[in-house]
Amino acid sequence: MEYLLGTDIGTSGTKTVLMDTKGNLIAQDLQEYDVLTPYPLWAEQWPQVWLTAARTSIKNTVKKSGVPPEQIRAIAISGLYGGSGIPLDEDMEPVRPCMIWMDRRAEEETRWALEHIGEKRLLEITHNGADPYYGYTKILWMKNHEPENWARTRLFLPPNDYVIYKLTGNIAIDYSSAGNIGGIFDMNTRTWSEELMEEMGIPTSMMPETIVESTDIVGGLTREAAEELGLWEGMSVVAGSIDCGAANIGLGVFEPGIYAAAIGTSMCAAYISDSPVKGKGLIVWPYLYKAKELSYYFAGGATAGAIVKWFRNTMCQFEMEAEKAGGPKAYDVLNKQAAEIPAGSEGLIVLPYFMGERSPVWDSDAKGTIVGLSLTHTKAHVYRAFLEAVAYSLRNAMEATGENPGDQILIAGGVTKSKLWRQIFADVTGYPVVCPLHDTEANLGDVMLAGIGIGILTFEDVKTWQVLDEKIMPDPERHSVYNRYYEVYQSVYLHLKTDMKTLTTLI
Repeated sequence: MEYLLGTDIGTSGTKTVLMDTKGNLIAQDLQEYDVLTPYPLWAEQWPQVWLTAARTSIKNTVKKSGVPPEQIRAIAISGLYGGSGIPLDEDMEPVRPCMIWMDRRAEEETRWALEHIGEKRLLEITHNGADPYYGYTKILWMKNHEPENWARTRLFLPPNDYVIYKLTGNIAIDYSSAGNIGGIFDMNTRTWSEELMEEMGIPTSMMPETIVESTDIVGGLTREAAEELGLWEGMSVVAGSIDCGAANIGLGVFEPGIYAAAIGTSMCAAYISDSPVKGKGLIVWPYLYKAKELSYYFAGGATAGAIVKWFRNTMCQFEMEAEKAGGPKAYDVLNKQAAEIPAGSEGLIVLPYFMGERSPVWDSDAKGTIVGLSLTHTKAHVYRAFLEAVAYSLRNAMEATGENPGDQILIAGGVTKSKLWRQIFADVTGYPVVCPLHDTEANLGDVMLAGIGIGILTFEDVKTWQVLDEKIMPDPERHSVYNRYYEVYQSVYLHLKTDMKTLTTLI
């Protein structure tokens, strides 16, 4: 037997799985951590947190599996969008925490890009616009606000590529990670834009010289890494990708024309295409499969699962204490109670903009909002309204692409653990929803990429894997109710937009 490892470095945790070459799950391990938010709209993480979590989850998974190390052939590593990337000094040590995708501090740098380069030119070259979401604006923020750190920085690396470097000693970046930085990557030539980097004052030497496919082998495990992880020296480490792209691969998305959403801490609702998508305000980067031909166009909420986790941690201490004491999981209790509440939460609307909002809203001043509260509402009503808010956000993202999603939508990520939430997604969008059979999210895609990378699997092989569960059909009556609530959802933001901006100035 031959086995493969897949590691996904997420925003709130790092998970590793071990599978055989038929896609059967053998063992897994999850290491959790938090995001640093020292100021409003700031979001940072120290790279050592990711590295420690990756090493621990890999080591634990190998140990739990009981599989002889020599039968484990390769590993692929995906990761969260690291925003600016990790600024590294000449010794390849972090200069400061990494400003991740959720960070929205670079407002001044966004305005500079629009004024001095222009949105039209950015779109022509990079196919992306200007917003604090993009890594290049965060890099400019560091250049402008932290000159000492800027002077020490020699290279920026995404989280997964940093871990791969620590395991192999080799430096590379995959196409999806490079493209997602935005304004310094030329989507037409699929390489760094020297002209835009020169205008921004970002040396090309600060970006990895080697850009690889997600199935390329970056290197082999060093002796030190192999000993620490319980594996063997020289075992292949495959490039991997941005985690939401790996989740799409895990859903079996290998051809254009398919709509899939990866919903964890945030939401990436994507349409895979081999030609320009007519929707405006979308984020685009090379897809993991046929990276020089296919593109990943997406919109989606900056805070999806994050707002539900916030609700649990902030409002549900009783349920969490009961869980710690051996009772049912807090989420299970909340889902059971919310299932008794009718569609629309009896007049509640939540705007899920807890860290501003990216595509298609593009508003750093957007605020999380609860509208419609009365003395008759309970915790269950509010919790259900939070679930519905993420579903409304998905529908908004789908409509933003301007493309027909076909006869179903694929959804992966932590949200699929909730049967109620899966049904709400179907009822709000009006489309059948199909989710993975197992809670492996991006890890399954990593395993596929690892096997293809070393040649023991082909794309045709993994297409035959049974990875999807049965369809969840929308309820026509609830969909009709949600249509009316969705109109209010859109209207509330437009009416409060000016006041939200004013609130930002008061903080």
